[in-house]
Amino acid sequence: MIRIGVDIMGGDYAPLETTLGAIEAFKELPADNRLVLIGDSEKIKAILQANGVAESSFDIVHASENVEMDDSATKVFSQKPQSGMAIGFGLLKQKKIDVFASAGHSGAMLVGSMFSVKPVSGILRPAISTILPKEDGTYGILLDVGANADCKPEVLQQFGILGSLLAEHVYQISKPRVALMNIGEEEEKGNMLSQQAHQLLKVTKEINFTGNVEGRDLFNAKADVIVCDGFTGNVMLKEAESFYTLIKKRGIKDEYFDRFDYENYGGTPVLGVNGNVIMAHGISKAKAIKNMILLSKRVTEANLSEKIATAFHSNVVNQTL
Repeated sequence: MIRIGVDIMGGDYAPLETTLGAIEAFKELPADNRLVLIGDSEKIKAILQANGVAESSFDIVHASENVEMDDSATKVFSQKPQSGMAIGFGLLKQKKIDVFASAGHSGAMLVGSMFSVKPVSGILRPAISTILPKEDGTYGILLDVGANADCKPEVLQQFGILGSLLAEHVYQISKPRVALMNIGEEEEKGNMLSQQAHQLLKVTKEINFTGNVEGRDLFNAKADVIVCDGFTGNVMLKEAESFYTLIKKRGIKDEYFDRFDYENYGGTPVLGVNGNVIMAHGISKAKAIKNMILLSKRVTEANLSEKIATAFHSNVVNQTL
């Protein structure tokens, strides 16, 4: 049985939209999956009752405090130990749930990942990724997209391994092609970080490194996994989101651009920690929450965190880092 913990109080539209998303996910999950709703129990029960859903369909864990967006990410767990986020990470650490998912404070989610379940031994910096809709109908992965604004070459090398494992085991991309985001395709192009990272990536046996790509290649079929520092990745992610918003505002209907809707993907796993942690956009409504939960199931079934730990504990990987 997979036990999926959901921070019902996390996100701009909590607890209504998060609870509605959990209800929708419940309808699609196998019978041997169990949703653990963490939040204000009275509010959760009222929403379930209003929608004709039995409380017994879920496990409900009461949380008396809320994490607000202006709370300090580094202090929230000590200042609000009864928040849904703090309780969720506690349950994950105690292995009372198999995965913890939230659309709440992203900084606090990263802090919780780092100091509760902790990074996998050998991981320099955990990363977060995003899905890239490709023009040929497939999908790619970009990482990091905000967890690490400043990176060393060795960190980008590890991102290549993390992204490759995510692509292979969660998105079923066979032998994913890993590329480095740069200002030119030539090996010697870029700043010192890019040049040094390229040298490390090309000798990393655990990945199928295909060289540099440029910004114009973000949505074509040149690579399955694109590696960059979190500053660059976040700028590109926000650019793509704003372009999608412009398309919608102008009333343009296009099947390809519809695939940019973040609600279709639900969230992203925190890669490189000793547990399954899923983060979603703060503005997530019911559809996105449902897909966050379904992604939580896939990540858990793929044993992604265990596969990452195995890879980074192996002598072969350690020799290349």
